[in-house]
Amino acid sequence: MLEKINDINPDDNLPESYYYFMGLSDVQNSILDSITKNPGIRYRELLRSTGLSNGGLTYHLKILEKMTRLSITRQKKATRYFPIDTPTQEALIIPHLRIRSQREIIFFLLKHDLCTFNEIVEHLKKAPSTISWHLKRLCEDSILLVQNGEYHLYRLPNKEFVKQTVYKYKESLTDNIIDDFIDMANEL
Repeated sequence: MLEKINDINPDDNLPESYYYFMGLSDVQNSILDSITKNPGIRYRELLRSTGLSNGGLTYHLKILEKMTRLSITRQKKATRYFPIDTPTQEALIIPHLRIRSQREIIFFLLKHDLCTFNEIVEHLKKAPSTISWHLKRLCEDSILLVQNGEYHLYRLPNKEFVKQTVYKYKESLTDNIIDDFIDMANEL
């Protein structure tokens, strides 16, 4: 007879096949539903959306991870959760689309092929140090490329892919900015 899922300790060294054949509890289905609706969701957001306790969420996430039912990216101080079928390249872009300033930079570059640092600062109306910090993060993940010359020119190396990713995940990234971008793109 199968054990109840709540009787399992996710820290036990059970073979992956053991978890694979187990069914999911309602709580785990709820967690996966939140992750599917919000790919790239962070732990605290997931905690709020599910209403689970810290320990309860950690417990179920460990089991789901062992069952390979979700994808987890751990970068620096940020852990993000994705549906298991999220392509790696999309999983790189989505976290940047969830940060308002980075999303605004990406949308500005979708409208303009090459932009200088000053053009981006002017458009976003934020401190140059803030823009510099966000541009550095976007360049580190190769979302943006910088061309050196008389001026540093920023561009999206794969503009079409970024545009497709925005459309694909627009429901999970609902925001007036995205709605405005989609309206603008539809007019073209």
